[in-house]
Amino acid sequence: MNAPAVFNLRPAAADRPAAAWRPVDALPYAHGGPVIHGRLRAQPEDFVVDEVLPFGPDGDGEHRLLRVRKTDTNTDWAARRIALLAGVPAKAVGYAGLKDRHAVTTQWFSVHLGNRPEPRWGQLADDGIEVLESHPHRHKLKRGALAGNRFTLRLRGVRGDHDAVGERMAVLARNGVPNYFGPQRFGRNQSNLHRADALFRGTAGRVSRHQRGLWLSAARSHLFNEVLAARIERGDWDRALPGERLQLRGSHSHFLAETIDERIRERIADGDVLPTGPLVGAGEPLTRAAAAELEQLVLARFVRWVDGLAEAGLKQERRPLRLDAEDLGYDWPAADELVLCFMLPAGSYATVLLRELVATEEGPHAG
Repeated sequence: MNAPAVFNLRPAAADRPAAAWRPVDALPYAHGGPVIHGRLRAQPEDFVVDEVLPFGPDGDGEHRLLRVRKTDTNTDWAARRIALLAGVPAKAVGYAGLKDRHAVTTQWFSVHLGNRPEPRWGQLADDGIEVLESHPHRHKLKRGALAGNRFTLRLRGVRGDHDAVGERMAVLARNGVPNYFGPQRFGRNQSNLHRADALFRGTAGRVSRHQRGLWLSAARSHLFNEVLAARIERGDWDRALPGERLQLRGSHSHFLAETIDERIRERIADGDVLPTGPLVGAGEPLTRAAAAELEQLVLARFVRWVDGLAEAGLKQERRPLRLDAEDLGYDWPAADELVLCFMLPAGSYATVLLRELVATEEGPHAG
């Protein structure tokens, strides 16, 4: 068993009760809060996601790489339907990332067919699954093997100042948004956090490996969100503190900045490097000085969770505090309809960008 993370947590600090597990809607805004109201996901076609891989099909191999469009269908279920039609076990199907169920999503799956004949993929149409492309490929598609996702979101019944939308969009394009984990990470009514807490208290009983991983990830994500929220409240979420861990944009590589000089400030302003927050796990914290002190102060409220994540075998990692959208644009097809288009890097959430612009009323296809 891994040793607990070495955080200098105050012994007197008590774990926060469930009532203090702030939902994403209650976390602080970076740019003053929404400027309009609107309805999201009145129908699945209002939330369109197109997955972008960082590579193309190999052109040969025992796997098939499938580009699939699915409507109102979650990723796990689609993977199982593909496996059933192909006559292979579920583990023979791979995908790079989970996608919203209540949406129209285009994503890639791999299927290890070996010497089996390729199925008639059109038979999946009754399940809301359309195979757009099929290519020979050498390897199983691994989780996280993504360049990003393109979004086209339609808001209906929009109320508010149109001019304020243009002004806020300019701010978002220039300054980015807090890189919170989105509410879907935590389950309905934060159920994943309640179950994670039961795991850490030893009262969860027997659970599957998948469930355990889901709940641990939710707890870890909540701790990150709380650190980011504290940085927003302080006004330094997009700046570097002494002892900051800075991540190179477009990679998972990061380095320790013991002191913050003009060169570091310039690199942050240029978007070359990004301040990060903790993904808690075993081992020494990766930050030092002021950055470490702030993180320790926040995490001291969640001692049991910090120790539990370390004991579960997770390792210390980092995640950028700032999220920048590419190709951010908008259009008004009608006076009360707003269409937003943008691309986000893998692992980020469209809903956390959206919340800085619009207070949404979820439609019947929100979940």
